Amino acid sequence: MSKTLTNLDDSLSQVVIESPANLKYWTVQEYHRMSDLGILDPSQRTELIAGQIVLMTSKGTPHVITLQLLATNIQAQLGTTALIRTQDPIRLDNFSEPEPDLAIVKGSILDYAQAHPGAEDIYLVIEVADSTLKQDCEVKDKLYARSSIVEYWVIDIKNRQVQIFRDPTPTGYSSQLILTETHSVSPLAFPEISVAIESILPPAQ
Repeated sequence: MSKTLTNLDDSLSQVVIESPANLKYWTVQEYHRMSDLGILDPSQRTELIAGQIVLMTSKGTPHVITLQLLATNIQAQLGTTALIRTQDPIRLDNFSEPEPDLAIVKGSILDYAQAHPGAEDIYLVIEVADSTLKQDCEVKDKLYARSSIVEYWVIDIKNRQVQIFRDPTPTGYSSQLILTETHSVSPLAFPEISVAIESILPPAQ
């Protein structure tokens, strides 16, 4: 049995017991309301994926180092051409608000003072995977493709490679390429940028 929140308009704090088969798909508005009322534990990081509230895994040292190296590398080359957001929400539709490790989006910080970037604002989404490789490559890839995110990277720390997803369709990306640490990769939107994969990975053990 699982606890599910119901009847948000009347009482967001009311809890009922439902069968796992009777899933409630939360909207972005309901998700935000639960956070405002303290129903979601502020000490736990969550994201909304296809109407389901998902707990985000804790980040180990290799994950943190990889993200820092990646963000520093891209920022140094990108300058003010676009905005880099790290571990911040993006809104894909009324039922999905993931928090990718890095997103390159249009505009500047204040352009998103009233709302998170939408799919139409995004050049590239990147996830750093240590313990989340299956979810990133088999769940989030379809989520991003359905939202027409033109390019999606998954940095596979353990295997020291990057999976590149391009050409979104309603059922997933039609192009997938795996590059090892001996290669470099450039975003479609910024071909002048070159990211050496070895340079964004922590030293091999």
